[in-house]
Amino acid sequence: MPFTFLQHMADTRSEIAQLGEFGLINKIKHNVSLRNASSLVGIGDDAAVIDAGNDCVLLSTDILLEGIHFDLSYMPLQHLGYKAVAVNVSDIAAMNGTPEQITIGLGLSNRFSVEAVELLYEGIRAACENYNVDLVGGDTTASSSGLVLAISVIGRAKRERISYRNGAKVNDIICVTGDLGGAYMGLQVLVREKKVFIDNPAAQPDLENHEYVVGRQLKPEARMDIIHELADLNIVPTSMIDISDGLASEVLHLSKASNVGIKLFEDKIPIDNNTFDTALEFKLDPIVIAMNGGEDYELLFTINQLDFEKVKNHPDIHFIGHTHENSTQNILISKAGTIVPIQAQGWKHF
Repeated sequence: MPFTFLQHMADTRSEIAQLGEFGLINKIKHNVSLRNASSLVGIGDDAAVIDAGNDCVLLSTDILLEGIHFDLSYMPLQHLGYKAVAVNVSDIAAMNGTPEQITIGLGLSNRFSVEAVELLYEGIRAACENYNVDLVGGDTTASSSGLVLAISVIGRAKRERISYRNGAKVNDIICVTGDLGGAYMGLQVLVREKKVFIDNPAAQPDLENHEYVVGRQLKPEARMDIIHELADLNIVPTSMIDISDGLASEVLHLSKASNVGIKLFEDKIPIDNNTFDTALEFKLDPIVIAMNGGEDYELLFTINQLDFEKVKNHPDIHFIGHTHENSTQNILISKAGTIVPIQAQGWKHF
């Protein structure tokens, strides 16, 4: 039997890159069934939803791998620790929930000292304090491939206040927080300075005029402030997702999950001046970067038109488009009035 099984695997090999991350997730999801009544929502959203009596528990896990998700030649360990917590908290924010606990799985190669681990946890503790989250456990093991961080976050929300990806309705207003593209441009600056250092180790990093975008890459913030403000205004987004893989990718997720079309307007998409100027410096189109950059960890959400009056003057919520009935038509209207199909070009994990 083992030989037959292995032979079958060899005869039917498919490359993960052909499916991509989300194709692989869908394939796994298709073969998974929920057996417990308490498991309300499983694979397919920013967090799983588990019945816990009066409230629901939200659960999400992220893995960060050295050489894939971060480069320690320009990522300080304190910043890495903070970012690792923030990106997990962002998943709970994207469900309109509140984070409460995290656990951390840590893989360490022998090049890391006790002092290095202390620096990492200094950043983790700072993020826990900022987001009012408790570090309650985890696991530590040896790693043969550098630093590995696997974080699970546990949150809570009232069942009726959870925002899913599949809740958008026709003619909802599409909103985004903050500004987009900064994290990607920060990464480009850091990669450039690393190349300069490799060619000339005596060179000093030139980060002047790039502090904002570098900060967006090294120390992103989960937008829990927006979640609290929406709660104060008694607004429950009809759908929501955080922007980790780029605006275009996340828009397509909402469209597919909610079975609605998306229309965005280029002149409404928020881009910080420093991001805009840095993109031009690198001879990149700022709107392409804003649509596809990723790692901004802002919130993309939809609201009923009746809620618009409550947030129309919010300085950090931007109204970038609306949903419509044709779920196969996801478009961006350029400043010139041209219709551009939205296509995801962001981060590919495989």
